[in-house]
Amino acid sequence: MSIAENIEKVKANLPENVRLVAVSKTKPAELLLEAYDCGQRSFGENKVQEMVWKFDELPKDIEWHFIGHLQTNKIKYIAPFVHLIHGVDSFKLLKSIDAEAKKVGRIIPCLLQFHIAEEETKFGLSMQEATEMLNSAEFKVLGNVKISGVMGMATYTDDENQIRKEFANLKKNFEKLKSEFFTANFDFKEISMGMSGDYLIAIAEGSTMVRIGSTIFGERNYSLKP
Repeated sequence: MSIAENIEKVKANLPENVRLVAVSKTKPAELLLEAYDCGQRSFGENKVQEMVWKFDELPKDIEWHFIGHLQTNKIKYIAPFVHLIHGVDSFKLLKSIDAEAKKVGRIIPCLLQFHIAEEETKFGLSMQEATEMLNSAEFKVLGNVKISGVMGMATYTDDENQIRKEFANLKKNFEKLKSEFFTANFDFKEISMGMSGDYLIAIAEGSTMVRIGSTIFGERNYSLKP
């Protein structure tokens, strides 16, 4: 199947309120253009250098989502154009994003990443860390970031009940933050969860944004320029 057919097949499974982020990491620009030509505008990357050169090469109406673990010293390279940073997993990172956004005169939307999996390798906040951060005086003076929702990755397992439970926990975290901190904030609305192998479960548990790569572009890693 072609990339266009793959996207059409995925979108047929998505309710109107769920947005598709095509995860294009390691894929060459021509494959992104194939997706772009059939209407896809949101793309996800997990390496700063790769996102920067793709931004330079590809159409400027693309929305670039940074979905990887972001290092503070690399924020400055994507701050001028990034549409959404999915993986804010520490207060230190959020403060650094705010500082770099201020330098370029932007307000950068961010999602708080929660550790919902039973794998130690996954990054993310605990609910206690998130509430302490949102209650702090330091958070209240940040003027160049906007918290738009939450993000999480389920355990890599065939146990659908476990995956469902972890996604349900992320939805609970979203609802708790919404009721305690963002009641009147209509920008706080995104639940980014679900990838190629588990996005249907994520949708059933309340996802508003799915991050899908291999189902669209295939598994092969291409050799990219540095």
